[in-house]
Amino acid sequence: MLLGGAGGVLLGMAAAGPAQAAEVSYATKCVPPAASGLDPVNGTTKVEITAPVTAKVGDEVDVVWKFTQAASKNPDLIDLPANSVQPSGVLKAGGAQSADIAMVGPRENPAIPKGGAMVLSDMKGKVKLTTAGDVTLTPDAYTINAFGTDTKCAPTETVQPSVTIKVTAGDGGSPTPTPTPTTSTSPSPSPTPTDSGSPSPSSTPSDGGQTDFTGKLVQVPYKCVTPIGDKEVTSPIQINAKKNGGSYDITVQFKGSVMDSPADLPADSVKPSMEVVLGGSDTGTVHVEGPANTEPIKTGDAMTISDMTGTYKPGATGESTLAPGVLTVNALGTTTTCTPTTTMVSLTLDTEEQASGASGGSSTSGGTTSGSGGTSTSGGLANTGAENNGALKALGLVAGTAVLLGVAVFTFMPGRRRLR
Repeated sequence: MLLGGAGGVLLGMAAAGPAQAAEVSYATKCVPPAASGLDPVNGTTKVEITAPVTAKVGDEVDVVWKFTQAASKNPDLIDLPANSVQPSGVLKAGGAQSADIAMVGPRENPAIPKGGAMVLSDMKGKVKLTTAGDVTLTPDAYTINAFGTDTKCAPTETVQPSVTIKVTAGDGGSPTPTPTPTTSTSPSPSPTPTDSGSPSPSSTPSDGGQTDFTGKLVQVPYKCVTPIGDKEVTSPIQINAKKNGGSYDITVQFKGSVMDSPADLPADSVKPSMEVVLGGSDTGTVHVEGPANTEPIKTGDAMTISDMTGTYKPGATGESTLAPGVLTVNALGTTTTCTPTTTMVSLTLDTEEQASGASGGSSTSGGTTSGSGGTSTSGGLANTGAENNGALKALGLVAGTAVLLGVAVFTFMPGRRRLR
């Protein structure tokens, strides 16, 4: 898919001269999501870059990237809802100063019918000018995010600079160039990752009569098997507990929305469950379940994972840890299974052994403890959920036929409609 679109350019240049704009075109290769099973597609990108004509060393100036031509129209397979597509990319600064300028556009687009022209929002970024001389701006690779998946596009030829900023010496400038942060395919801020070290103060091993225990938020890297392919994601999860006699009522919470629903989902169609992994003094897993959605979810509405609850009966005395484990989501007759690639402890409890507790107990279901011995693999994967607070976007791929057709967004060329 080679997406493009037009739109007005609104630009405010701080402490800089008048604006200039120039268009450049270049051959581009776009790689669709792996789950689509489609081959890469070659086309031509045309973009217009807007930047100030002149500026001084020390100025931080705004730049705008506008797509002016797409290589193809939206395939005649699925309508794209409004505000469902977001671009991000890299603008290269060269000449007197070298830098990668991160460019990001808002998730703003009109509804795009099957066969209609693709429209992307304008991408914007900033660059601090550090060296006097001519600074050129050249468009480079960019990524299109839609339905929780990325299409990556990169030049296949040397791209010519679009505009040149004439930078003069000025007070407060630095003779040494300061690199501009590189682009991110997940422009929206995500929750600050936490490690699997010591728990938060509220979950200290010595409860001293405490009954409520709040776990820390952990970023859990998952490898998910979905109906249309594998997906690597990272999710922010928190485990809390309330003491109930010798046992604990466990609540597992996903923080934030998973994503915007790519299709209309009826009530009682999405149901999550998880096996919480025990460690430290105890072994086994705790099965927790969440209720199905009670209301229909319309296309574009926020999708969330309901709180999952269960009961933990300790099978050992000492410090026992609880970590998010295998997550299963059933939706419209399909199943997505996500397995953590590393153990991330959210909660530590001071436990006392109970009869038929977790360690050595028999496996049960329906929100109770299993003594089967929960395990997880090691070797964490990189965070891949920058947009949408790093949430579990893979779940957007399980909403039945409508979502499977959503992959057709990335078919690029007529006739290429196969799915694995």
